Amino acid sequence: MAARSKARKRAVDILYEADLRGGDRVELLRERVADTNTPPINEHCVRLVEGVEAHAARIDELIERHARGWSLERLPDVDRAILRMAIFELLWVDDVPDAVVLDEAVELARALSTDDSPAYVNGVLGAVLDAEVPAG
Repeated sequence: MAARSKARKRAVDILYEADLRGGDRVELLRERVADTNTPPINEHCVRLVEGVEAHAARIDELIERHARGWSLERLPDVDRAILRMAIFELLWVDDVPDAVVLDEAVELARALSTDDSPAYVNGVLGAVLDAEVPAG
């Protein structure tokens, strides 16, 4: 698995865990970075978690607007973590192509969530892209 793919998976794990615990994402990230009993956290993971935190209100607003049929709170927890991470990467990370972000998010949903999640995640992210990213 490529370094950025691993970073995305670790970021989703941290976002998911912080959400379940009702804790601070960045504080949990710091704990994971300091933990010498786990593999090191790479810079892209740090960028993703810190970015989600920095833009949390806007990201959640976009999820609410484009997650048809689901409120933010009713989404499966892992899907919410994947969407948050991917929306941050789509809108605020310029050195990763949108298609890569979409593919990686769908693969994470396929590996970590329900059978319906990959298509749902893809649909929400596609709607966010259509609404927020100017045509090239």
